[in-house]
Amino acid sequence: MRLGVGVLLVFGVTIVTFTLANLVPGDPVQAALGEQASNNPAIVAQFREDMGLDKPLPVQYITYLGNLIQGDLGTSVQTKTPVALELQRAFPATAELATGAIVLSALLGTGLGLWAALRRGKATDHIIRIVSLAGISAPTFWLALVAYYIVFYQLRLLPGSGRLSPAAIPPPNVTGFYTIDSALAGQWGTFMDAVSHLILPASVLALATIGLLTRFARSSVLEVLGLDYVRAARAKGLPPSTVTFRYVLRGALVPIITVVGIAFGSLLSGAVLTEKIFAWHGIGEYAFNGATRLDLPAVMGVGLIVGITYIFINLLVDVLYGFLDPRVRRA
Repeated sequence: MRLGVGVLLVFGVTIVTFTLANLVPGDPVQAALGEQASNNPAIVAQFREDMGLDKPLPVQYITYLGNLIQGDLGTSVQTKTPVALELQRAFPATAELATGAIVLSALLGTGLGLWAALRRGKATDHIIRIVSLAGISAPTFWLALVAYYIVFYQLRLLPGSGRLSPAAIPPPNVTGFYTIDSALAGQWGTFMDAVSHLILPASVLALATIGLLTRFARSSVLEVLGLDYVRAARAKGLPPSTVTFRYVLRGALVPIITVVGIAFGSLLSGAVLTEKIFAWHGIGEYAFNGATRLDLPAVMGVGLIVGITYIFINLLVDVLYGFLDPRVRRA
């Protein structure tokens, strides 16, 4: 059932991305040909015919959908390279960055939220709430600039740009994640170099998400603390650690996982400025360049990939619900 809904959602994503891309103000023909060539009617007409832009939008969509079924996302107007090939290079970079950020966010955010809930009303609770609010409020691009200036430029503690040092040799491409691929190849020097480059941008992206998860986890844990089965566990004389991790945290994880899934999707699609600042050539930077140059195939390709990723994450979250809450499996 969920898989069927997922397929329908993917079909809906194709309609949305195609429609929005064609509603973008501006002339993609002029952006592709330049001012001089776009003033030549013959060249413009030939370009529109080659790109299929001379046909009605419904016909263009059917052609686009037919190409998608064959794995063809179109060709970038600017680079003349298949969009699928460019996304194959860009997406793993963003996925690695977003994965590092969401793992850090989930661990710290859930831990801090749990701690604040257990210390409700005390100084620790107030400090964590203030810090989490500051993390949510601070603009990510500002945090990226400050972190770049202090950690890299002033203190020289971590690398400031790129996924690897200029002298490092990229590992054989298996997953596209430099950390995983270098570990699989046994290139531990490259692995450490990739991790060192990942820490700073991933930490910047994680800060806002940590604040969000901390506040949400605190509320979720406080709600579970008042339930009957938690009071019953305490009445049995179970150790506090058992009550906390086996009963309280497990009961609070279901809504927390939902927020983690949404946050992960947001990190995949919203890391444009962070990628620019840290020269992390991922899907965010690719989407920005495509939008500013009116490269419609590139824009539609990014929209499709991000939409499918959101759908996949939601399906994964639904599966995790069943492991955490038996009532979901019976539903």
